[in-house]
Amino acid sequence: MRKKVIEYEEKKYRKYFISIIFTILFALIIYYFMLPPINLTSFSFWIYLMLVVGFYTLVASCSNLKIENNILVSKIPRQNDKFKYVWYCFIVIFLAIIFVNILNSPIFASKSYYNRITVDETGVFEEDISLVDTSKLPLLDKASSSKLGDRVMGQMPDLVSQYTVSTLYTQINYNDEITRVTPLEYASIIKYLTNHKTGVIGYIKVNSVNGKTELVRLEKGMKYMPSAILNEDLYRKLRFSYPTEIFGEANFEIDNDGNPYWVVPTIRYTAVGLREEVNGVVILDPITGESKKYSVSEVPKWVDHVYSPDLIIEQLDDWGTYKNGFINSFFGQKGVVNTTEGYNYTVMNDDVYLYTGITSVANDESNIGFVLSNLRTKETVFYAVSGAEEFSAMESAKGQVQQMNYDATFPLLVNINNKPTYLLSLKDKAGLVKMYALVDVVDYQKVVVTDSSEGIDNAIKNYLGNTVIGVESKTSTITISKIKEASIEGNTYYFITDSNNNKYRISIKVNENILPFLEIGSKVNITYVENANIKEITQLSY
Repeated sequence: MRKKVIEYEEKKYRKYFISIIFTILFALIIYYFMLPPINLTSFSFWIYLMLVVGFYTLVASCSNLKIENNILVSKIPRQNDKFKYVWYCFIVIFLAIIFVNILNSPIFASKSYYNRITVDETGVFEEDISLVDTSKLPLLDKASSSKLGDRVMGQMPDLVSQYTVSTLYTQINYNDEITRVTPLEYASIIKYLTNHKTGVIGYIKVNSVNGKTELVRLEKGMKYMPSAILNEDLYRKLRFSYPTEIFGEANFEIDNDGNPYWVVPTIRYTAVGLREEVNGVVILDPITGESKKYSVSEVPKWVDHVYSPDLIIEQLDDWGTYKNGFINSFFGQKGVVNTTEGYNYTVMNDDVYLYTGITSVANDESNIGFVLSNLRTKETVFYAVSGAEEFSAMESAKGQVQQMNYDATFPLLVNINNKPTYLLSLKDKAGLVKMYALVDVVDYQKVVVTDSSEGIDNAIKNYLGNTVIGVESKTSTITISKIKEASIEGNTYYFITDSNNNKYRISIKVNENILPFLEIGSKVNITYVENANIKEITQLSY
């Protein structure tokens, strides 16, 4: 009898041992492909754990089954019943997660959501934003950069069959040049297998100002890439090096010497998956695989992307929504604001900034201001400049050439003579830039479009009516004593002398609804700048 008991116990423990071995193998296999962080604040970790435990209960239950009279029955039903307690524990855990997440939701923690980002609300546009420098305007957006990159790649027949161009096109400041960079990628798994010993041999660099595009060939190829497989897959390399870290989206950047790196933010959550925040950055060399984690305050200055635009937008929306509490965000909505749909980049002080408008939830046709947020430090400034919402400006620009059926890019915000102005490109259906449009932020009915072949300097000149850029404007009320009309290079100008014998020049484009009807004795309000020989009028009204 004792012998039978011992044999029974040996068989039972053997089955448990086999179940555990199979479960470990299963856990390793799905870990290799799922790559979950070993971190209690990550949803993917709990899903992974549930799959592993579920697999174990399935294997252990199957090992206790046998067929009797053509019916599948449990050999040890009491042992199988114990597995239900495992699932009871999971139910309790998930209920606890839900409870903790509710406590940390905006319902009970609205101030914490409001404080996710610190916004300096004392910004002064004229003081903080430098006058427009046409030699540093990033006129090429991501779509245009992509076309230039594809064109350069198409000129490399030895590469185009083996590699493709990544769609990343990261906006960076490279040695004081506004640049987009993107790596090449393996064209397919087969191309990876035939080229992985060499690696990805280069990246594409596009100057966002003048469109100069080049393929930078590397002495040694990049091995750790998103398009690689097995242990050379970028995220697998990161996961095995940092098993507990939660990673954000990887950015491709180059340092001041042109060396490529993957810049990957590490994420911290409150509770499970709530209130995402960046707590560090991993910088990985795609050639050697060497990596180092930095705290946010220690990130090298050549790095431009620590915080993702989506995270900044999310935090700005929380800042604008929960300033006066959760209940107010739904019912009173006093002071509730949100970001507008869309954003763009600008470069200042050797850093890349995200720009987006801020609009009241009660009126989304105009902006109450805009924000600039440093994507490396998250320093954010709000500028209270009321005016047109970006998409209204885009529609206004397209309306000037509606017969052409052009598409407008999301605008850049520039400072022209201390006035906030939208700069947009108008593209044809092939994605080619055909015109530049300048739209007054405050008065978006003031739109001037210029053929792109004339250049951005002439576009700004046409917008200003030959006003000198960078000269302080003045206002005055004058009475006209003389007025003459003249055509210069196909443009109509009016030359005015006021009652004090001051002389002015004004383009018909400044106000075509008033200028043709002015006569001697008319009294008008003007804004003008002092030029060498004559005063240039930039605004005119009765």
